[in-house]
Amino acid sequence: GIQQIRGMKTLDFGGSKEKVYERSDWPKEKLHDYFKNDTIAVLGYGPQGHGQGLNLRDNGMNVIVGVRKDGRSWKKAVAEGWVPGKNLFSIEEAANKGTVVMNLLSDAAQRDLWSTIKPYITPGKTLYFSHGFAITYKDQTHVVPPAGVDVVLCAPKGSGATLRTLFLDGKGLNSSIAVFQDASGKAKERVVGLGVAIGSGYLYETTFEKEVYSDLVGERGILMGAINGLFRAQYDILRAQGHSPSEAFNETVEEATQSLFPLIGAKGMDWMYANCSVTAQRGALDWHQKFYDASLPVFKELYESVKNGTESQRSLDKNSQADYRESLEKELKEIREAEIWRAGETVRGLRPENNK
Repeated sequence: GIQQIRGMKTLDFGGSKEKVYERSDWPKEKLHDYFKNDTIAVLGYGPQGHGQGLNLRDNGMNVIVGVRKDGRSWKKAVAEGWVPGKNLFSIEEAANKGTVVMNLLSDAAQRDLWSTIKPYITPGKTLYFSHGFAITYKDQTHVVPPAGVDVVLCAPKGSGATLRTLFLDGKGLNSSIAVFQDASGKAKERVVGLGVAIGSGYLYETTFEKEVYSDLVGERGILMGAINGLFRAQYDILRAQGHSPSEAFNETVEEATQSLFPLIGAKGMDWMYANCSVTAQRGALDWHQKFYDASLPVFKELYESVKNGTESQRSLDKNSQADYRESLEKELKEIREAEIWRAGETVRGLRPENNK
């Protein structure tokens, strides 16, 4: 059953009741009226700052951007229509002008620049994050918000680029929301409105801590780290047994991303199984438990590493190094030049839609 109150629904998620908020209760007219006295300052113009900032602008909100003057992000913002002195400012100026200060800097930059931003986070303002990192790992970041301000989170479940693309297509990425500090008594209402304004399709509740734990586990696990490891392991076994690069890639990555994963996305795992051959079904049903049993201890180790701060500290330390970008490019180059992904480049080039 569905219980609906003013755009809020209580839904059954696999037997557990959860509240979700839909954008249908926040048409543009309501957004404009609710935030008519606010200036929304987006600090940072990385993936989330870029996606959220442009969506806010297209939704007719009073939004400004704050980045390091004349830096790479400043130049990108100018190229995308932000005007210096009008809606593009230094980080300090934007933080000062904003009544809603959206701290969308990188996790390391949030730590490094907190002493710069904090003086402008004055009573009555809303301090907004899209990641629970800085608040949850305050012993490492030293980000401790002052009293008298609302501290909220809206975390899109995807990249800023995806948030932007779906918005332009008239769709919406789902996002999680949380309230860490409610000075106004209206923090949840404000963050739901802001979540809709940045282009979310629907919003569900979490906490800062749970958001960052699930996010870091997901990125290191299924979403990025684990899937890369599993792809490599299967590809390497097939190649070691004499299969060609094209066959190994097609049976490992191409069929997954182009055929089977979209079926899971459309209607679930059982739907994907139901639409495969009986031989494939039998094999998957027989082997999935072995992979579960093999990976569960790794996921337990990963969650503990996230929870105890090991992962956050490593991230802060690594991302703060002067040669970080050069080091990152070296690591990405290793992936890019691995046989599996060089084979993939050729396979992708053979897709009919890429040969028009």
